[in-house]
Amino acid sequence: MSNSLNRTLRQLLVPGAGLIMPGAGNAITARIIEATGHKILLASGAAITNNYIGAPDIGLISLSELVNHVAAMRDAVNIPILVDCDTGFGNAINVRHTVRAVERAGANAILMEDQTYPKRCGHFDNQEIIPKHEMVQKIKAAVDARTDPDMMLLARTDARGVEGMDGAIERAHAYREAGADLLFIEAPRSVEELARIPREVPGIHLCNMVIGGKTPLLTREELGAMGYAIVAYANAALQASMLGMQLVLQHLNDVGSIKGAEDKIMMFADRQKLLDGDFYKELAAKYGARPQ
Repeated sequence: MSNSLNRTLRQLLVPGAGLIMPGAGNAITARIIEATGHKILLASGAAITNNYIGAPDIGLISLSELVNHVAAMRDAVNIPILVDCDTGFGNAINVRHTVRAVERAGANAILMEDQTYPKRCGHFDNQEIIPKHEMVQKIKAAVDARTDPDMMLLARTDARGVEGMDGAIERAHAYREAGADLLFIEAPRSVEELARIPREVPGIHLCNMVIGGKTPLLTREELGAMGYAIVAYANAALQASMLGMQLVLQHLNDVGSIKGAEDKIMMFADRQKLLDGDFYKELAAKYGARPQ
């Protein structure tokens, strides 16, 4: 399935498409993304870290932990998955291993960034980036490592906060020449900076909309008109679920009952439907197992 989804993704990602890409930190979020009609999802490093170990996005999860989460998402959904691989977990040799492992897990595209290791969320302060030539070699290693040439490679630069927008644009040009299929300049600070990126750098571009971050929040129509192919909301689902859990659990603690908060909770039947409960009932009937 992954190879056909690789081709599907290439067809979807054209300049100006403005395709919304929510992020997931686990398989149930991936299911909800697919169920609400989205065509692509991001396996978000931040969301996986926040969900899995309850810590901020500062490079704390391992490659094997990432691979396990990607494999679970791949089993849960039938839409393309773009996987956030942070810095590739090391140098160009590590990148080769990372790409092969994540591709086997079911990735249809892989994102790598040019921060030093351990990385920091792109909307934090005080990022440090590796030399441009080092990132170029990591991209070349990733290109050589993938087994399906249709699996896309996304190169992200965090140079805006270190070298300014001119430096970030220069890096985006270099990363494209090195073989990156997709480009991502993180954390532009204004509408004009957002517009400069696809205007000045040929190729397919991703824009990251971080709620409460450094980049102005624009609509997909506005970003599509600028030339962006993808509009990522890496942590919208995570932040919504965190707030929802906090509200319901606070209500439960304060009131001593869920009464009065039912409208904030998915009902049991809807939950089972989302989890494809009928499919497992059919399996139980087919193999004579205990009904689920």
